[in-house]
Amino acid sequence: MFIRRTIDKTVFLFILLNMCALGLRAEDSVKVSAADLQNLLQRVERLEQQSAVKNDQSEDSLKVGSTNTPENKSPEEVKPRRRGRFTIGGYGEITAKHCFYSNNYLRYGKNPEKYANDHYGEFDLPHVVINLGYDFGKGWSMGTEIEFEHGGTESAVEIEEEEGGEYESEIERGGEVALEQFWLQKEINRYAIIRAGMQVIPVGGLNAHHESTEYFGVYRNEGEFTIIPSTWHEVALTFMGSTPNGWHYQAMFLPGLDSDRFNRKNWIKPGAGSPYEFKLANVFAGAARVDYTGVKGLRLSLSGYCGNSFRNTLSKSNAELDASAYKDVKGTVSIGSFDFQYKDYGLVLRGSFTYGHLSDAAAITQYNISMRKGSVSSKQWVASDALAAGLEAGYDFFSLSRKLSEKKQRFYVFGRYDYYDSMFKYDNQSTDMYSWCGRHRAAVGINYFPISQIGVKAEFSYGILKPGMKPDGTRGKIYNDEPQIAVGIVYAGFYKL
Repeated sequence: MFIRRTIDKTVFLFILLNMCALGLRAEDSVKVSAADLQNLLQRVERLEQQSAVKNDQSEDSLKVGSTNTPENKSPEEVKPRRRGRFTIGGYGEITAKHCFYSNNYLRYGKNPEKYANDHYGEFDLPHVVINLGYDFGKGWSMGTEIEFEHGGTESAVEIEEEEGGEYESEIERGGEVALEQFWLQKEINRYAIIRAGMQVIPVGGLNAHHESTEYFGVYRNEGEFTIIPSTWHEVALTFMGSTPNGWHYQAMFLPGLDSDRFNRKNWIKPGAGSPYEFKLANVFAGAARVDYTGVKGLRLSLSGYCGNSFRNTLSKSNAELDASAYKDVKGTVSIGSFDFQYKDYGLVLRGSFTYGHLSDAAAITQYNISMRKGSVSSKQWVASDALAAGLEAGYDFFSLSRKLSEKKQRFYVFGRYDYYDSMFKYDNQSTDMYSWCGRHRAAVGINYFPISQIGVKAEFSYGILKPGMKPDGTRGKIYNDEPQIAVGIVYAGFYKL
């Protein structure tokens, strides 16, 4: 790059001097001084510097496989700038926590006081992700994301709450390694980009901004993480683009969720993906997201999802369902979400609110509970309405030091509050049923970034479960509080080669 720029400058000066010489021969009154040449040279250098800054900004905004919408830049996609560009990156977390409450599967049962003094600890690798991408030129590019959850494959042994604490092997998604993204993309222009393949469904703030450096907590924010899939990825067809004044948009067509696997603790979250070697597509859905980044440091976002879920099953044929009491059941899932971020003057403020509704929740509950033991269903109650709200704020105290700011080091002190309930309403009615599914959570902690790609995190959080109906008929506190401390080292980086 340096050699090319030097040659360009030399050629420019050579042409300029020859033009001046020709001018002198043709018109003796034309004079070019050394000061004039120096001014022209300085102007060329300034133009080169401005071009270099723009190229650096373009490099920084690139995140293959991510759904991040860079502030005041084009949307979350790979934006091809030069032919034959390879991109590599990823993100991940190394975490440890100690919980001052029980992890026994009966802790939310009839006698929660039995487990009031229990505690446990965990060391984990929640997410280790590798991103690879390539720009083929002429607007064509591709991206992939391979994720290893908890340091292994997506199979595990779990203790089943519904079956007397039996140990069972669970498969959350078919395959040994989670290929979370694989898509091909054609960029017609900045207003029109078409993408097809496995990709993130950017509903909610967490799915759109799920890299480890995009939130303050050691772990992903509990609210959205509990009630909707995270990171939500499906094979989909997407149309997206952006405008020069800061609007970014996405519209997606994808297969619907599978109501067989909905449950009380995570609402519709388990219905994404597929436990089979293929994704069922008996019903379809749509998702959309709009971001506005036209004000410095500010991002405002709206996102949503709508689609049926009941007939996306292998348990019974359509003919069997049509001949039963479930003939008119659709299980329409509707989700709306607002999220925002403000980042300037050392302050970071983020928030989100997500609300979801499931039609025919009572019928789906009855159907799932009736399924045989070997089915993929958890055979649990599922809510008609669920919600999650969260707000976090952090201040970078290193921004007060010019020396530390120049080194691009950051040290945030933050606080966060969440409220979420996966059983907020049942069949459109407020209920105390499974009140442990609703909770408040407050957290405080620090984030230290010695460099922009690596962060060291620590936090203390306190969970207070929603009050419910006691055996004596009074309403009040039933379940134990859930305090914990956690630490982690996180990484997120994307590079063009």
